Amino acid sequence: MVEVKNLTKRYGKLTAVDDISFTAKEGEILGFLGPNGAGKSTTMNMITGYISSTSGTVTVDGEEILRNPKAVKRNIGYLPEIPPLYVDMTVRKYLEFMFELKKVRLPKREHIEEVMRLVKITDVKERIIKHLSKGYRQRVGFAQALLGNPPVLILDEPTVGLDPKQIIEIRKLIKSLGKKHTVIFSSHVLSEVSATCDRIIVISNGKIVADAKTDELGSTLAGDEKLSLDIEGSPSAVLDTLKVIPGVLKIRKLRDVGSSASRYIVEYKTDRDVRRDVFKAMANSGFVILNMQSANETLEDSFLRLVAEDNSKEV
Repeated sequence: MVEVKNLTKRYGKLTAVDDISFTAKEGEILGFLGPNGAGKSTTMNMITGYISSTSGTVTVDGEEILRNPKAVKRNIGYLPEIPPLYVDMTVRKYLEFMFELKKVRLPKREHIEEVMRLVKITDVKERIIKHLSKGYRQRVGFAQALLGNPPVLILDEPTVGLDPKQIIEIRKLIKSLGKKHTVIFSSHVLSEVSATCDRIIVISNGKIVADAKTDELGSTLAGDEKLSLDIEGSPSAVLDTLKVIPGVLKIRKLRDVGSSASRYIVEYKTDRDVRRDVFKAMANSGFVILNMQSANETLEDSFLRLVAEDNSKEV
């Protein structure tokens, strides 16, 4: 549905987006994750045609944004970080105005009522927008993005500034929209995209540094599995025993634990659980395991490490 190829944006000597490529499939909720200044909003703006790219292409439903911008924009609903609201209008009047501005060809009254029901703002449709809470304003922004039933929705930081209850409500709304739309949802908050999206792309310094399904992202970022072991016995003998266990990749002795035990970190292949083999090997060699636990990074730790590593490459 959305195909981005070798997309680049430069401002003089500054490269905001650096030769990125990805595809968002029909009906997929794609999370675009990265720290502030990573290039997320610039990418969103190029996909929607708000700014032009320096090089590369964006294709939406077979149409390239720079060659046929009107056709592409008809297929995209866009909610920028700050919703484009006319705050002195009532909700209904604003949506009627946006309906005309977008030249939507659906039955006007019925379609606007349907959109308001979908985002749950029917009860405030006669209220002036500036008197609404931030959560309701965000919903009105969603409503204007949905006018015309575009197959693609681009949401740039849609939960920024909302309270926890509002964030949960917006998250549920995005999930429901993903049933009928392709959604690209950008954020700098890992918990937001991991709770909402089917797939996550991590961007740092304008480059894609990871691309995986949400449930696979942890192993993609963290790499090999790790065990922390406290073992009683001669360190050299323990190390020799651990080295020959199938699947073990690397072993580090961290420090002594008490008078006769040491702590070790064992890295092993992700497709092999070595815990039983470690237990048997230690028992057969007469070593006592005092403690065994996972030493894997959390998803947040892996994300922060990955972004930090990419930043260090730029120095």
